Amino acid sequence: MIITSIELLNYRNYGELHMDLSSGTNILYGNNAQGKTNVLEAVYICCTTKSHRGSKDKEIIRFKEEEAHIKLTLEKDSVPYRIDMHLKKNKAKGIAVNGIPIHKASELFGIANVVFFSPEDLNIIKNGPAERRRFVDLELCQLNKLYVHALVQYNKIVVQRNKLLKELTFHPDYESTLDVWDTQLISYGIQVIEYRKEFISQLNEIIRDIHYKLSGKKEKLVIVYEPNVKPENFEASLIKNREQDIRQKTTLSGPHRDDITFLVNDIDIRKFGSQGQQRTAALSLKLSEIELVKKLARDYPILLLDDVLSELDSERQNQLLLSIHHIQTMITCTGLDDFVGNRFPIDKIFKVIDGTVVNEN
Repeated sequence: MIITSIELLNYRNYGELHMDLSSGTNILYGNNAQGKTNVLEAVYICCTTKSHRGSKDKEIIRFKEEEAHIKLTLEKDSVPYRIDMHLKKNKAKGIAVNGIPIHKASELFGIANVVFFSPEDLNIIKNGPAERRRFVDLELCQLNKLYVHALVQYNKIVVQRNKLLKELTFHPDYESTLDVWDTQLISYGIQVIEYRKEFISQLNEIIRDIHYKLSGKKEKLVIVYEPNVKPENFEASLIKNREQDIRQKTTLSGPHRDDITFLVNDIDIRKFGSQGQQRTAALSLKLSEIELVKKLARDYPILLLDDVLSELDSERQNQLLLSIHHIQTMITCTGLDDFVGNRFPIDKIFKVIDGTVVNEN
């Protein structure tokens, strides 16, 4: 899968933009706050429907405008694709593939897989569990349409159940209707748990060797899935916690409270690891994403590196750059020194200045 071009209209600080990309390494450089990350975000949204920043559509549309457009042209197995995305301030986004409107995000997944790597990802291990769940969800949604359906339905039910829990203060007679929501919560929740369990298992098969090499053959990394509740205990947990759920007006049991743990030589590095160990594990995680996509989708993903090299020491920079030479990559940075120093082949260079992109070669 190769992106051949991207077009933006009224997207963040871009009034209008057209970029033709190389199938190899594309560098976007310039000072901070010029719009480099916005281009990568637009690619990510076109492939996944979501911003990696968690931004809402109305926050992405250029100031004083009502709509924004993204157009991505791609080639997959020599077959051309065009993804058009129409962002609106007060309505759901419109999406079309090759001119044909689609109505579910799952219809978009699988056309193009992307891996986004930003400085924030280096803190995924020491930050809160919500970020680790988001990592799992974003990757699994690209790889498994059945997971998308189960997760969307599960999240809708959690929202409805929490709404009902709040209403019980004024309508205690509604409590019996919790049983209906609990049945659906269990059904979709078990699917989410099983898919996550399988995903972590597949990831472990790949990350073990990658991390062993990155750590100089000194460390063995294992990712442990920590479900909030086991499938066979889900119903009993909901019953046990019902009174507490009603008091706190929120659902306390389920995969929306899952977490994952990173063990290096059997030590939980989230609690006891050094910053260096945490960053090496995070880098291993991203490199494993690439290999897992290749294994399951039988195609390399598009790699988006957002100013991440400046956060890595020279050894980790080299490891990352050596791992991606065969993948279409878009890299943002403030200068070209990192690449010159590493003798890294560059196929296209773009300079970004205040929402304007200039091709320099």
